[in-house]
Amino acid sequence: MAEFVDLESQDGVRMPWNVIPGTKQESLNVVVPVAAIYTPIKHFPSMPLLPYSPLRCRTCRSVLNPFCIVDFAAKIWICPICFQRNHFPPHYASISDENLPAELFPQYTTVEYDSPGDPAPHVPPVYLFVVDTCVIEEEIGFLRSAISQAVELLPDNSLVGLITFGTFVHVHELGFGIVPKTYVFKGTKDVSKDLLLEQMNFFAKKPKPSVGVVAGARDGLSSESISRFLLPASECEFALNSVLDELQRDPWQVPSDQRATRCTSTALSIAASLLGACVPGSAARIMAFIGGPATEGPAPIVSKQLSEPIRSHKDLDKDSVPHYHKCVKFYDGLSKQLVHQGHVLDLFACALDQVGIAELKTAVERTGGLVVLTESFGHQVFKDSLKRVFQSGDYDLGLASNGIFEINCSKDIKVQGIIGPCASLEKKSPLCSDVVIGQGGTSAWKMCGLDKSTSLCLFFDIVRKETPDATMQSTSNQFYFQFLTYYQNNSGKMRFRVTTLSRRWVAGPGSMQDLVAGFDQEAAAIVMARQVSFKMETEAEFDPIRWLDKALINLCSRFGEFQKDTPSSFSLSPRLSIFPQFMFHLRRSQFVQVFNNSPDETAYFRMILNRENVTNSVVMVQPSLISYSFHSGPEPALLDVAAIAADRVLLLDSFFTVVIFHGSTIAQWRKAGYHNEPEHQAFAQLLRAPHDDSDLIMKERFPVPRLVVCDQHGSQARFLLAKLNPSATYTTEASLPGGDIIFTDDVSFEVFLDHLQRLVVQ
Repeated sequence: MAEFVDLESQDGVRMPWNVIPGTKQESLNVVVPVAAIYTPIKHFPSMPLLPYSPLRCRTCRSVLNPFCIVDFAAKIWICPICFQRNHFPPHYASISDENLPAELFPQYTTVEYDSPGDPAPHVPPVYLFVVDTCVIEEEIGFLRSAISQAVELLPDNSLVGLITFGTFVHVHELGFGIVPKTYVFKGTKDVSKDLLLEQMNFFAKKPKPSVGVVAGARDGLSSESISRFLLPASECEFALNSVLDELQRDPWQVPSDQRATRCTSTALSIAASLLGACVPGSAARIMAFIGGPATEGPAPIVSKQLSEPIRSHKDLDKDSVPHYHKCVKFYDGLSKQLVHQGHVLDLFACALDQVGIAELKTAVERTGGLVVLTESFGHQVFKDSLKRVFQSGDYDLGLASNGIFEINCSKDIKVQGIIGPCASLEKKSPLCSDVVIGQGGTSAWKMCGLDKSTSLCLFFDIVRKETPDATMQSTSNQFYFQFLTYYQNNSGKMRFRVTTLSRRWVAGPGSMQDLVAGFDQEAAAIVMARQVSFKMETEAEFDPIRWLDKALINLCSRFGEFQKDTPSSFSLSPRLSIFPQFMFHLRRSQFVQVFNNSPDETAYFRMILNRENVTNSVVMVQPSLISYSFHSGPEPALLDVAAIAADRVLLLDSFFTVVIFHGSTIAQWRKAGYHNEPEHQAFAQLLRAPHDDSDLIMKERFPVPRLVVCDQHGSQARFLLAKLNPSATYTTEASLPGGDIIFTDDVSFEVFLDHLQRLVVQ
């Protein structure tokens, strides 16, 4: 798989099929969809930044690239996507074989343009903190210090605003530093944008324009009235800290048989309208810190009565949740408003109870927002993740905003849609397929917020019906794709990135070997994971296990070698041999098994899966396991219960959790304090090594994973045991001395493979 990783390091693209099935029927026969996972603004040290505007084809608008055919004498280039002949403009007059512009260099398939005469006025980034006060005093304290730290890390010119909410919504006027001043809105009331502007005295000095939309200082608002609520961080630090210092929990009494009155939806709606009026189209983020379920306003997720339990997966399956559809509809509307304004909603949900991520999912995902889920604002996962958002330097997230993503491709390919953090711009074009997956029916998408690891999964439809004759195939057997990303980087500059790919297609007899040679097992597993998650959310009565099993059986019977009715004769090419293992772990993963997870947790896991690149997603599906012992250095271990031994330390990375697991002997020695004695330096080193490695993992990951340090037979060991292949259970013979067994009725990978072989050869 190393060559696919190399391709990714050049263009940020991974495709399940790097040699593409050439006809519609062939693409259906190969089971795994023709797709691409693309990271639009991945950081490439060697990528050229071109200080001029791109040259575009006059028919299909694709950008000049290394696959274009160039006639240097006639100064003409032919677009590989639509075959249009285009003339070079005068400033390209000096080009020749020896004097090529960077965008024609064969190795520069990804380039970035920096438009020199960018007329757009530079609006600083905006952060609007929306803080829940219906939490206990201790949580308020944690929140206070976390937000104060975050404000210190903000760039000085960035604008900051603050809204707090509980039973009522309080919009704080930070620009009036002498006396703290707030505007209060009733939590039960849906406040329109016009009403909001009127009640907050936006038109006290400057009358409201009689026609047109009120949008920022250019259209109808004075900059003084905006700066009452959104102030540069350097100016409002004192005012903000004094408001935070006096922040108290919601004063309204909560009867013992009721939940707190929390109007989350009203607060988010007011935040969106405020930003839409003051700074439309700028890089603004609503950062919501929520500590419990919404019980009031237009979108409560549960009633105030504690006798009504909060919804579970079973309730959602039975469609017996009174508020669910109303909430989803409300947040759908909010997401459309935010996408139209170009603003992002980030969600920090820190509570033991569910807060409503399942309902909020569309608003966060379509605006490209960040999401962190943990049980308290005092938890290390929350504190470290919030710091990472504002951190600059080696491990910054590379946050960007106002992105527009477009695609162009050869005429035999159509786009079905994207699963990932973006919203359709509903740009109809001949490229759109009739089949829609995710955000489809368009060839352009809005990405209000994105960072250097945000990855989109694009699904394609091969529309060519018949196999062309052999002569035709030998001349033009390439499909071309061009991905165009227009975005504003974190220093406020607009950039335009262009990635152009070429992939060979094959059809007809003898194409099997070529297809297998270009099969990327990791990318295929992640495309299947995103697709199965999407189907589970959108299709009623969908059986994910059956769908995955059927796909795996069809793939193996198409590409495997076997004699009919002889399971032992079955074999798979090394290019496909790990794929069944990925499917086994995907069936057991938190994306497919919703048992023991709340709807919020499931929504959270899927949101992260849908925005991460292939390498990180593979770790979510099939965690990595590293073993440390006295006999050898750190080495990869099989994700199997057999990896556990009394004299070993194991490091499990499952993306959301990092587990350091000490075998029983190691744990006894550690408790006896041997590692503190000078003659046992080697033991001290053995204990330190997994901690050093886990620090490296945690440094570069967002959200920061939870670290679990545990011992064999301890209660926390369940974090490791739940992920291991149960090759030794309570029904099998005793495991190796010092090993372990898993108390489960799940089948092991060996049994799974055995059944797979039997079904394939039938």
